[in-house]
Amino acid sequence: MAGFSRSARGGKRSSSSSSPYAYYVTTAIFVIICIAGAWLLGSFSIFPSSATSSGGHSHVAHVSVSESSLPQSDPPPTMEDTQGELPEETIKQVEQEMVKDPVSDGGESSGGEEIDPERKKEEVEVEVLQADRHPKELQEEVSSDEDQEKHIEGLDKGGETDGGENHHEEETEQENRSDQHPDQEHEQEVKLKQKQREESSLDGGMEEEQKHHDEAQQEHDEQQPTDDERRQDTETTENSESREEEKPSENEGQMNETIEQVSSENQKDNEEERKDDAISENQQQPELQTETEETNESSSTEQTHPIDEERKEVDGESYGEKRPWATQADQSDKEKERRADRGEEERLQSDGGEHPEEYDWKLCNATAGPDYIPCLDNLKAIKKLRPENYRHYEHRERHCPEEAPTCLVPLPKGYKRSIEWPKSRDRIWYDNVPHTKLAEVKGHQNWVKVTGQYLSFPGGGTQFIRGALHYIDFLQESVKGIAWGKHTRVVLDVGCGVASFGGYLFDRDVLTMSFAPKDEHEAQVQLALERGIPAISAVMGAHRLQFPGNVFDVVHCARCRVPWHVDGGRLLLELNRVLRPGGYFVWSATPVYQKLEEDVEIWKAMKSLTRSMCWDLVTIKKDKINGIGAAFFRKPLSNDCYNERRHRSPPMCEENDDPNAAWYIPLKTCMHKIPTNESDRGSNWPQDWPRRLQDPPYWLSNSQAGIYGKPAKEDFLTDTEHWKNVVTKSYLSGFGINWARVRNVMDMRAVYGGFAAALRDQKVWVMNVVNTDAPDTLPIIYERGLFGMYHDWCESFSTYPRTYDLLHADRLFSRVRDRCPILTVVVEVDRIVRPGGKIIVRDDPSTVSEVETLLKSLHWEVQLTFSKDQEGMLCAEKSDWRPETFVY
Repeated sequence: MAGFSRSARGGKRSSSSSSPYAYYVTTAIFVIICIAGAWLLGSFSIFPSSATSSGGHSHVAHVSVSESSLPQSDPPPTMEDTQGELPEETIKQVEQEMVKDPVSDGGESSGGEEIDPERKKEEVEVEVLQADRHPKELQEEVSSDEDQEKHIEGLDKGGETDGGENHHEEETEQENRSDQHPDQEHEQEVKLKQKQREESSLDGGMEEEQKHHDEAQQEHDEQQPTDDERRQDTETTENSESREEEKPSENEGQMNETIEQVSSENQKDNEEERKDDAISENQQQPELQTETEETNESSSTEQTHPIDEERKEVDGESYGEKRPWATQADQSDKEKERRADRGEEERLQSDGGEHPEEYDWKLCNATAGPDYIPCLDNLKAIKKLRPENYRHYEHRERHCPEEAPTCLVPLPKGYKRSIEWPKSRDRIWYDNVPHTKLAEVKGHQNWVKVTGQYLSFPGGGTQFIRGALHYIDFLQESVKGIAWGKHTRVVLDVGCGVASFGGYLFDRDVLTMSFAPKDEHEAQVQLALERGIPAISAVMGAHRLQFPGNVFDVVHCARCRVPWHVDGGRLLLELNRVLRPGGYFVWSATPVYQKLEEDVEIWKAMKSLTRSMCWDLVTIKKDKINGIGAAFFRKPLSNDCYNERRHRSPPMCEENDDPNAAWYIPLKTCMHKIPTNESDRGSNWPQDWPRRLQDPPYWLSNSQAGIYGKPAKEDFLTDTEHWKNVVTKSYLSGFGINWARVRNVMDMRAVYGGFAAALRDQKVWVMNVVNTDAPDTLPIIYERGLFGMYHDWCESFSTYPRTYDLLHADRLFSRVRDRCPILTVVVEVDRIVRPGGKIIVRDDPSTVSEVETLLKSLHWEVQLTFSKDQEGMLCAEKSDWRPETFVY
């Protein structure tokens, strides 16, 4: 062989070799030598698994070599046998291919470019997927002849092959990886291991993928002959001289067919892998897509709010880099259970089960009749309570039906449009609240009296028979620190009766949250709301009140028959939770000033309890005109007293017990520590009213992101300015609302309370509702001298029917619909709004359209609709219409 090689390299030929026959023999031997050399180089991984030529990437299909598939005449030569003996032209050709291809051990091409890691990932993943899909076929089809033929084609075509990915046997893979750079080897091993972990999931879809692969292969084969013919033409042109002397062996023919088949399969698999990779990349970026979509929606919304051009919304709120805002739903174990029970069932429910226009509305067939409150009149749930539950007044607490009702509450016979404020504070229509029991029982105390077609309210109460205003002034004179309307702005009135105390505190620029249970004292809260005074139906029973901690400036209780000292004082400890540090608890009750044995025992117990709670008994004053006395207790401003107590009873609450958690949270017999850090809410008293309304709270830091994405203080100010412009330029003038007839207002989805703040100069009060699944911004609302409560709009609100003049729903319905049908919320709106009352809805256009359709089916008069970009708006007024039939 060496002699033939030297002869081939010589520049002259003998006369005997000049014949055509000798020329053809020499050429054939030369080709055979080239083939042998190429095979040897390939068997020792001279050619890498992926080649990069000047014209682009070409994937080389590697096929494993088995000894049984090689010709048996001679053993295959080794590199040691052939090195230095190959023809010079063959060596040059191999050197040229090495220059074109990336260097195996360096991972760099001649141009200094790195091998594309994504392409390497494709090759590794295709090998694993092919092994999963066709383990048996590949073992039968892959042979050494295929590997040899593949490298021959690579030499004939200058290193560019028609190809795809190959499937290595373990020994071949190890040999190839041994020549690679350690980083490449490690990268491939990691990727192969990751792919092997996915084999179990791929096995389940093996049959379906095999079927899909066979169909795709058949389609590919119909297009493949063009490539095959081109390759065959190239081989014929380059090897025409050798083919004239001898025909391809049977092994070579089989090898060609096998290579074509494997090449076709690999090409198809490559295409499928690239598609899968593209799909995978899209699936790996849902957050980016969502953010882009919501940013686009925000951009459209900004056009409707020029005053707030930078305001952004991410699913309604954006928490920036941090999310410091807790939610009531996260805190409430009961809420977690209810959410789990609710599951997907409510999401799958359609609004009422039929098209809204065709909905067959019916009246609620409830015992409460026109005064039906679904969560307080659930007799089915109340009957299941045990006797001990009644002792803790659990039967007066919320027990909502499993399914929110979709029936309508009837109107009382003879119902009339409510009397306007401030006249309504003195009298209301008897037919609107036709209950006389309070007038009969409390008439002599000047609570309420029947006067013809009216119920009149002289302004008295059990502890201030001679009028509320005198009593209010008496309290301020007793303790100068109270300072109504300046130092004291937000008050909680426990056991309010008909809420005359809160009704007259409006004259002192004080906002009062009054509450009383729905009990045998008929409709006291309903009477208060009909008068235009803030009030809710609630009771101090087994669960916390639906307010945050440390928010009320003063807590007041006039002759409320609450056993504060029993059960370890847990009811008084609940007042301690909601009372601001440094705030006052005013208790005007008979134990303070009467000497009956029962009163004396209660007073002793009360003094002992308040002392152990570190409350300071500031003073006891007597009102000679009303003949009563009042005790003034003050909550401490520091933790010094707590730490100095000899007996740690009541105990301090656990560190993880959030005083703001209030939604279905059981009452606890413990006290929370006083915030002392200057940056903590509650460590300082708010600014005097009305400055506190407009200025951001001192503890709201710019280091945290606000609800709309800006620094918190800036976010607060932007929201305030935004609603000021909306209310001034739209609501007060452009919506056709007669504000003289508006008194009781509710913001169904309050954030910072900007909507309520913008209505400050109107003769209205606003109930700010912070949804239980929304960021807990209710403490901010209280800090600025406003009030509100937590609520989940998938349940009924704790108020009587027909108690609000105006509801404001800014992007409420689109958020509620993920948890319960919009229909149930619209029915609740219909329940609590007075005839002649209105609702303003701001939401995305499709949601506004759905709400509009439902309101029209309820015979509401839609007075205004507006849609621009991604925001829709609606203003509608409730009519007197009620269906004639009851639910069976």
